[in-house]
Amino acid sequence: MSPPNDTNIEALTFFLIGIPGLERIHPWISIPFSSVYLLSLLGNCTILFFIKTEPSLHEPMYYFLSMLSVSDLGLSLSSLPTTLGLLLFDVREIHAAACFAQEFFIHLFTVTETSVLSVMAFDCYVAIRNPLRYSIILTNSRVIKTGILLTSKNILLILPLPFLLQRLRYCHQKLLSHSYCLHQDVMKLACSDNRVNVVYGLCAALSTMLDLAFIAFSYIMILKTVLGIATPREQLKAFNTCISHICAVLIFYVPMLSAAMLHRFARNVSPMIHILMADVFLLVPPLMNPIVYCVKTRQIREKLVGKFCPKKS
Repeated sequence: MSPPNDTNIEALTFFLIGIPGLERIHPWISIPFSSVYLLSLLGNCTILFFIKTEPSLHEPMYYFLSMLSVSDLGLSLSSLPTTLGLLLFDVREIHAAACFAQEFFIHLFTVTETSVLSVMAFDCYVAIRNPLRYSIILTNSRVIKTGILLTSKNILLILPLPFLLQRLRYCHQKLLSHSYCLHQDVMKLACSDNRVNVVYGLCAALSTMLDLAFIAFSYIMILKTVLGIATPREQLKAFNTCISHICAVLIFYVPMLSAAMLHRFARNVSPMIHILMADVFLLVPPLMNPIVYCVKTRQIREKLVGKFCPKKS
């Protein structure tokens, strides 16, 4: 028996949702959304520009920071077209192929961010544990190989998701829960068996939890090392090198875990809360990470101030 015509991927379309009950003011809501996107793009491009053009920033920790900025840019650019298209022009339809591509990139850059944050935690540990051998342990070639390895691993992990969605049959309900496509959101619309999607989606989500576990283990080792330092002043100085990374971890994982907890244990909560939490998860980290690193990292702060407020001769 052949599937219904509306399950043909070439003709299949989904319908996005904005913020329920606030459809009339979507153009006004687009103003803060557009501002956040613009600031995110500007902030991350600024960090990438300084790291590329300033020889003094050509060090492993800044290369990892550039990887974080690239993943933040990817997250912003992946959701930007459909979100602003819906809020500004009420474009709700999205072709299945475009939807599957969007969910691939959103999930790819999400797991890439968790991988980069885990590697940055190891970078902090090495900088505190063996500061004199830091440049020997984390050479530029090793950083490049790490970046290639993480990118390859994450692509191979996320690549099956759109193909798993493509094999499903979709019947009448095609309304998505957000202004962009997510794997778990699309697979719920299937009227065929989606157990493979559920299991593989859980495996992909598990990789982010493994990265979080590695980050926690790294900070246990960092804390153990810091407490072994002689004076409180030296302890504070050593721990201060990790403040920016701790903020980045909290900025990323708190919204993600909060959205997951709401989805799992608070299903009776207003759909608007779920939508806002999902938007916060995609919007806040790319916006806040450049601000945190510009404020807390002296080298970047000095370069930024020097560019925009040059000293008078």
